[in-house]
Amino acid sequence: MAIFSSKSLIITTLSFFLLSCAQDGKRLYSAGSDIPFSMPDIYAPSIPAHEVVLTDFGAVGDGVTLCTEAFEQAFSKLEKLGGGRLVVPDGIWFTGPIGLKSHTELHLSDNAVIVFSADQDLYPIIATNFEGLDMQRCIAPIHALDATDIAITGRGVIDGNGAPWRELKKRKVGDDIWKPVVKSGGVLSDDGKTWFPDEGYKKARLTAGSLNKQADDLDLQEIKTFLRPVLVSLRGCENILLEGVTFQNSPAWNIHPLWCRNLVVKDIVVRNPHYSTNGDGIDIEACENVYVTGSSFDVGDDAICIKSGKDADGRRYGKACKNLVIENCTVYHGHGGFVIGSEMSGGANNILVRDCRFLGTDVGLRFKSTRGRGGVVKDIWCRNIYMKDIVAEAVTFNLYYAGVAATERKADAPANATLSPAEASADLPKVDETTPEFRDIHFEGLVCAGAKQAIYINGLPELPLKNVDFSNSVFTATKGVEMHNTNNVTFVNVTVNGEQL
Repeated sequence: MAIFSSKSLIITTLSFFLLSCAQDGKRLYSAGSDIPFSMPDIYAPSIPAHEVVLTDFGAVGDGVTLCTEAFEQAFSKLEKLGGGRLVVPDGIWFTGPIGLKSHTELHLSDNAVIVFSADQDLYPIIATNFEGLDMQRCIAPIHALDATDIAITGRGVIDGNGAPWRELKKRKVGDDIWKPVVKSGGVLSDDGKTWFPDEGYKKARLTAGSLNKQADDLDLQEIKTFLRPVLVSLRGCENILLEGVTFQNSPAWNIHPLWCRNLVVKDIVVRNPHYSTNGDGIDIEACENVYVTGSSFDVGDDAICIKSGKDADGRRYGKACKNLVIENCTVYHGHGGFVIGSEMSGGANNILVRDCRFLGTDVGLRFKSTRGRGGVVKDIWCRNIYMKDIVAEAVTFNLYYAGVAATERKADAPANATLSPAEASADLPKVDETTPEFRDIHFEGLVCAGAKQAIYINGLPELPLKNVDFSNSVFTATKGVEMHNTNNVTFVNVTVNGEQL
């Protein structure tokens, strides 16, 4: 009898092991011969076959009952089992933050909607990294730290309930939105043009540019609303799959993978209101081996954005964003369709963007940085990008970026408007580790049907933009090409308004 029990245990364990190996062996992405750089295959996360259902832990999907404890208990059980899948059934599941564990999958059924509470008591302030800097912020509604083999899948919706966290600028909305928000509470800026959720947020906004350096002088609890989180924060994780789900209405950025490896993003929808402050779609920061495909973005800031840290913090980590393929995606509203920067102090290289559509974005392909960042951006390929009704430029490089949207930059401003008198007299800054460098960037098969300007390039005089080529592209735009501080920018079979460059 004891021998039979042992054999049963061995068979059960072996069956489970084989099933896990079968899942491990599924290749999610394999670089073809047309990828212009070497990139390893990416495999599915290793997630055991165990499955639990959220309702097994007392959760009620009525949109009112708080389900935080049920999510915690479910993931704790899966963790004890060595991993598995948590199924969120049809319903509206109101909850506080959800922490993902290694070897687990959060799976939303078709009619499952997870809505996060705006009760700040549920979101402790933690040490994290945001906009490329080490700082303290509220914990993200969905978060994972140093986890391996995690997934968020299904066809449901994850809603960050971000409106109570965000400021609102009057110029971005009509009275139908502005008046109800002001009436709901909060405070206005002294000029009456911006609404803040509370006095603490308003106070913090005065130091927003250097908050991380002044945090010791501020009561973080008082300004807690200003420390609003991203919706999904994945830090230092490996083997990640995001598939099928709609992510929307974040307090700040929607999805932020930071220092991650082997990430696949497939067939997701990312939405933020067009007026949402810091309402980015996905910010892939200092990550390696990433594949993004079949996804759509309609957001309040940059849509698909590549970052690698900011200034001294970014250079100290020294982690480049590299080995990325982004294809077959659509961007509607957004400050930029595909964007690199401005936080790129760790550098970015080996990136291919192809077969994407940018429809009504402020800028199509946007590259931005400024003195002090450092970092090298190189070996970037943008192929077969289709752009329509671009508000500003179809392609832009701005190495004088100062946090101003392209649509807000004065059209008649001199290219080097930020040059000091010393710089204007050719006494340029020394090229060192703080000087951003952009080179070896390739554009092919761009089609732009309507833009304010086809191409705008404003490089640094001390380190001009270098080795950039455009080929087989067609632009229809009010204004053509404007370039400053460049070295070896070439055009082959490129037309603007019917005239070849």
